Amino acid sequence: MTDINKVKDDFEDKNLFDQALTHRSWVNEHKGLRGSNERLEFLGDAILEFVASKEIFAKFPDKEEGYLTALRANLVNTVALAEVAKKLQLGPILFL
Repeated sequence: MTDINKVKDDFEDKNLFDQALTHRSWVNEHKGLRGSNERLEFLGDAILEFVASKEIFAKFPDKEEGYLTALRANLVNTVALAEVAKKLQLGPILFL
């Protein structure tokens, strides 16, 4: 398990770290403090999908596109990512 506080301590831009954990609803209730994570989420989603696709593509050289797509969808989805967030104990540091 990752100590998320250690990760934040090691993160060079603490404001960017906080923004990555900030939902739009929090921003609406705390006007002017920081932006939401939506732009970062857009970029992160693309990177996560690319990395997952690259790994799946390499590990299953004999599988067709449909199989690879279904496998990626099972790995990169709200339920799977929520489990990772729980393991990382992100809940207490999210700005919701």
